[in-house]
Amino acid sequence: MRKEWIESRKGDKVRTQMHYARQGVITPEMEYVAKVENLSPELVRSEVARGRLIIPANINHTHLVPMGIGRVTKTKVNANIGASALASDIEEEVKKLKTALKYGADTIMDLSAGAKNIDEIRQAIIDASPVPIGTVPIYQIVDEVKDVRNMTYDDILRVLEKQAQQGVSYFTIHAGLLLQMMPHIAQRKMGIVSRGGSLTASWMLHHHKENPFYTIFDEILEICRAYDVSLSLGDGLRPGCLYDASDKSQLEELKVLGELTLRAWDKDVQVMIEGPGHIPLNEIERNVRLEQIYCHEAPFYVLGPLVLDIGAGYDHIGSAIGAAIAAWLGVSMLCYVTPKEHLGLPNEEDVREGMMAYKIAAHSADIARRIPGVRERDDQMSDARYHFDWNRQFELALDPERAREYHDETLPQEVFKEAEFCSMCGPKYCSYKITQQALQEFNWEEFKKEAQKKMEKE
Repeated sequence: MRKEWIESRKGDKVRTQMHYARQGVITPEMEYVAKVENLSPELVRSEVARGRLIIPANINHTHLVPMGIGRVTKTKVNANIGASALASDIEEEVKKLKTALKYGADTIMDLSAGAKNIDEIRQAIIDASPVPIGTVPIYQIVDEVKDVRNMTYDDILRVLEKQAQQGVSYFTIHAGLLLQMMPHIAQRKMGIVSRGGSLTASWMLHHHKENPFYTIFDEILEICRAYDVSLSLGDGLRPGCLYDASDKSQLEELKVLGELTLRAWDKDVQVMIEGPGHIPLNEIERNVRLEQIYCHEAPFYVLGPLVLDIGAGYDHIGSAIGAAIAAWLGVSMLCYVTPKEHLGLPNEEDVREGMMAYKIAAHSADIARRIPGVRERDDQMSDARYHFDWNRQFELALDPERAREYHDETLPQEVFKEAEFCSMCGPKYCSYKITQQALQEFNWEEFKKEAQKKMEKE
């Protein structure tokens, strides 16, 4: 279907969703997003035109199913996958992709770095994915030039063009980290924890030159404009610990990202802003508000944030707490964190755990934001629980397989699928059952008469 939409616009000079929106045109992609989000097509168009909503949709990803990231839509969740020098199996990455999609990933970032077959891995991921694929291009650039100090402007543009041709729908580039910020970084406990940010800073310090992505930003915009690749302006100076949160270097970079946002919009290129990182619970609101001010309400896309530093092995939980609050306050997309964060490369089961933690965070935020229709599933679950409809409960659960697995672990016999109790309380102490029986035995007519008499006396 989308292939036909793209073909119909083949002769247009500019084919970005923002360009069409600004021309007053509602594209099929906008109509689709409006339908799945229960919004009016005109609202979607106006939000895309304004830059508060993006639809990442590379024109070469022809089997992509359009999706929107913005404050008028439901909160989205991104899953990171990708091969490394230690594990670069195409089949394994596609398996991770399918797991992430199964558990509700709205976008996928291929963070492959160090793998010998990086182009083949990415192509396999794009070919298997109906959702937008994002990348951090500097990883592949460094792989190809061997040493980041050898990187040239032409290397940057060549790799970005290649990835855009493959069908990548959004690039994370760390263009906001400038030379003037280096002295502030020295005051930090953990310096630069972003891989892309540290690589870029290494090149800058070696050559004593300004950030190359900032220097050739206009040329990067031309590639994005040609393929409708959205920019995810990366926070190269995101805090990697609570001690560094909301410091001068982080906030100075955020201001530069706001400047770059306006430059991208001038070229009809869609933008979202990446955010922290490790942030104390009480500083999340300030960070969200500052992004909205400095970056002109472009969609905010955050990693976590992690609200503690000592959750190793459980960082998917610690970060999901921050993610739920951030999304409630105004963040549009959450980047999941797995239990392996800070510890190692996640496997398929880690992807599942991370995705579920973040789907819970996103859904909780959408309920708090009172997104129309979002709570219907929760209310249906309440009905199913009260009436002991186990199969319906499994269907409604975010992870049906896990719900069924835990239920059957203690009540494995098929007969218990219809049982009016679970193994926690058993048949004698089940509160639902006790309440239902009490209500059935209660004399409602007598109660009404007594109530009427009381009212008459008063």
